[in-house]
Amino acid sequence: MVLKAELHCHIEGAAHPSLVKRLAQKYDTDVSAAIDGEIYKWHDFTSFIKAYDMASSVFRDPLDYHLLAYDHFSRLAEQNCIYGEVFISSDHAAQQGIAYNDLVDGIAQGINDAKKDHGIEGRMIATGVRHLGVEAVIEAATIAADNPHPMVTGFGMAGDERVFNTRDFTEAFEIAREAGLELTCHAGELTGAQTVSDTVEFFGVSRIGHGVRAIESPELVRDLAREGIVLEVCPCSNIALEVFDNFKNHPLSNLIDARIPVTLNSDDPPFFETTIANEYDVAVNKLGCNEDDLLLITQTAIEAAFVDEHTRSKLIKKLKL
Repeated sequence: MVLKAELHCHIEGAAHPSLVKRLAQKYDTDVSAAIDGEIYKWHDFTSFIKAYDMASSVFRDPLDYHLLAYDHFSRLAEQNCIYGEVFISSDHAAQQGIAYNDLVDGIAQGINDAKKDHGIEGRMIATGVRHLGVEAVIEAATIAADNPHPMVTGFGMAGDERVFNTRDFTEAFEIAREAGLELTCHAGELTGAQTVSDTVEFFGVSRIGHGVRAIESPELVRDLAREGIVLEVCPCSNIALEVFDNFKNHPLSNLIDARIPVTLNSDDPPFFETTIANEYDVAVNKLGCNEDDLLLITQTAIEAAFVDEHTRSKLIKKLKL
């Protein structure tokens, strides 16, 4: 089985319905509008965000996030995944009265416990939520910059990329860069190639979350390949959200052929009824990849990971055993 690594997963989006329902019972909270049995209920991006926010609302103290992180990273390890990064949101935590440092400490403990039990490495990427507005994203960057933690190694922006002008968020990314955080940003998922181009130009990111609609611009494809910008591709998420209508039309193989560095990721796995193992399987069975491609994809993820060079070297050695 090919070793795996994941760079694009939202921590609350990794919450399995069983865990959400258990915590909902603990807090006497009704989450039935978001969950039917063991399946999340939503039908478009807007309703997905509502279901996501409802599920997130049951994580109310550091121990809850500890449980979530441990569960997620343990599941990754069971799938032969040796490294994972998760997006964390000070905004989601604040809505439940959790201070940023408590959020980070809870997740860090969960990751460390999973490492102790299963050998998997993990890091966090602090994020701002685009649809909450420019000032909110600046605040998220400032909080991360003012409260450094060795396991928070990056900053990014998630949320609905259809709102606000990309350029307006430049200050947030400058704050994060000056604090020594690596940079990524969601773009080219719900909107077209121009969002990807603007994100690279204005923010100076080394990675793009999704980025698949860059395929709409041959010039941008050439630029991304030349500059080595890594795309955090999430095939099953793309199909579920109807970014592409079927796997046949998904551009992963075209991006690989264009020599753009790509990684495979599960995004919000239980929401899209997927796993990181499934993403690798889909790449082979539906998107034209072979085992050599998968090995290169994992290597690309480790080389692009927001991690110290000592840890990166250890992970690369695991690939070569």
